[in-house]
Amino acid sequence: MAYIGKRPSDINRAIATYDTFTGDGSTTTFDLTLAAGSANDIIVVVNNVRQEPGASKSYTLGVDDNGALTRVTFNTAPENADEIYVINPTRTESIAFAGNVTSNVIIGQTEEATVADDDEILVYDTSASALRKMTKANFAPAVSSDSIVDADSNTQIQVEESADENIIRFDTAGTERLTMDADGKFAFTSAGGGVINSTTVSNTYTITNQNLLLAGPVTLTGTITVGSGATMVVV
Repeated sequence: MAYIGKRPSDINRAIATYDTFTGDGSTTTFDLTLAAGSANDIIVVVNNVRQEPGASKSYTLGVDDNGALTRVTFNTAPENADEIYVINPTRTESIAFAGNVTSNVIIGQTEEATVADDDEILVYDTSASALRKMTKANFAPAVSSDSIVDADSNTQIQVEESADENIIRFDTAGTERLTMDADGKFAFTSAGGGVINSTTVSNTYTITNQNLLLAGPVTLTGTITVGSGATMVVV
């Protein structure tokens, strides 16, 4: 956005939270949903009468069991069935231009260990030159903690088809073709195929303490060096 003179300051607006409680004649402490700045920042109302903060007044604000400044403590317990509500206006959001968003914005945010299918991710749509949101389920190919899946879900690599089985499974066109077990053995399924190498191998490399099998006839345009403890077989 164009402007003349000094750039305007970032805009901040408070998003007030509203907590309600009911007195029971004995409870004096009530925890807010979100932390407040101080006792003077919140509005505490009992039976539609605003309360005055202070140790010798109506209530104080202190930390809860997690160390957050959320605990309202009344000097005298509200009576049974007293209606209590607290307005906490201290949570703020900054309104900024998308072009000014940098990696610093995410510093200090809560880190998610997993992403659910209905979680939304912010992306930049190059065709529309605009920011868009997308759910994780709509990403293709789909990636989860136990598989890589293509867009129509019929070709995939699975690492945990059943609990703790430790087998990698390779599927194409909806059919399992190959597995690799916990001991490192490859096995083709009844719907599997075979290993195919090109009739021309142009790579240049050295094998040491390894075995190499080539199906012939094959033309080598590169150089394969068979080093110590290695074997190459052409069949």
